[in-house]
Amino acid sequence: MSVLEDAQQLHGDLSVLRHALHREPEIGLHLPRTQEKVLDAIDGLGLELSTGTGTTSVTGVLRGNGDGPTVLLRGDMDALPVQENTGVDYTSRVDDTMHACGHDLHTTMLVGAARLLAQHRDRLGGDVVLMFQPGEEGWDGAQVMVDEGVLDAAGKRVDAAYGMHAFSSQVPQGSFVTRAGEMLAAADEVRVTVLGSGGHGSAPHFARDPVTAVSAMVTAMQTLVTRRFDVFDPVVISVGSLHAGATNNVIPDTATFSATVRTFTQTARDRAANLIPEVLHGIAAAHGVGVEVDHIPGYPPTVTDADETAFATRTIEELFGPQRHQSLTNPLTGSEDFSRVLDAVPGSFVGLGAVPEDIDPERAPYNHSPLARYDDAVLADGAALYAELALARTQS
Repeated sequence: MSVLEDAQQLHGDLSVLRHALHREPEIGLHLPRTQEKVLDAIDGLGLELSTGTGTTSVTGVLRGNGDGPTVLLRGDMDALPVQENTGVDYTSRVDDTMHACGHDLHTTMLVGAARLLAQHRDRLGGDVVLMFQPGEEGWDGAQVMVDEGVLDAAGKRVDAAYGMHAFSSQVPQGSFVTRAGEMLAAADEVRVTVLGSGGHGSAPHFARDPVTAVSAMVTAMQTLVTRRFDVFDPVVISVGSLHAGATNNVIPDTATFSATVRTFTQTARDRAANLIPEVLHGIAAAHGVGVEVDHIPGYPPTVTDADETAFATRTIEELFGPQRHQSLTNPLTGSEDFSRVLDAVPGSFVGLGAVPEDIDPERAPYNHSPLARYDDAVLADGAALYAELALARTQS
């Protein structure tokens, strides 16, 4: 049978695994229960297995039958600090923890790919590295695994790397999306503390009010985007946290806020890192207050290789038909630590629509929502694509 037919035979087992992962989600770099489930699921496949020291990662190497390229396939395993509200019968049993971003699907599909590749090992022209990664959601788990040697796990540097991401909305169920070049944004953080002098709300002239300064800063950061950056090199700045004072008639000593800064090129990223403190210090001086600005670099842009993305696109269309593929016109403003892998080796990142059939993709809750639902129906297709990417690429 073909890889796709064999994948469809695995659907039941994959659904069982995905539900088990979903019921017991874990956050961060240390996911012992998840690691145990993965190790059990890939036991007996003839993989050379290793686990991380800085994370509960799992790396498996499947040896091929020739000197062809070495391919890496990645699936992230961690969950989010979200209280699930989907009502599915395999709802998370862990309070305030949920697989709201579909990583339970990613892990399951990579397990399925491992089984398919072991089954079709005679077609492997080179080695395959399976990267089961914790800590994607803000913990930089990919960088930890890169530092621990995942890219050289087969004994030589991998030639190509592929990742996949499920979407709970916007992308129709079963549709794959790709984009060459910038696909996802860099995500940096700015934390700001304004240092004033408190006083009575009835007499602000005796105080140095940090609240009015913060208000001006938040507005100025939006103006900064439209007046100091190239409109064709987009920047998104969103203030998500703002705190000041405890009651209505007391001017506080300090006020704080934090913002996310999304960029798609290193030029814009560097410019934002320089301009934001410059603007905030100027506003602070005008208001007679002090300011501390901490710029915290996050994940870099996820930039896919044009040739590897063209290859992934061909593989999708040959396996599922051209009607199942979409090319993204514009990049997405989310971020991904698979960017760490793609910074080191050429590869591509593929999106997969996992919206349940009874929900309009345009109205479905987005990834990270406590209402986000993902359909098991895509598990076999995702596993098949992972496997076919490795099989075809190791023969090239």
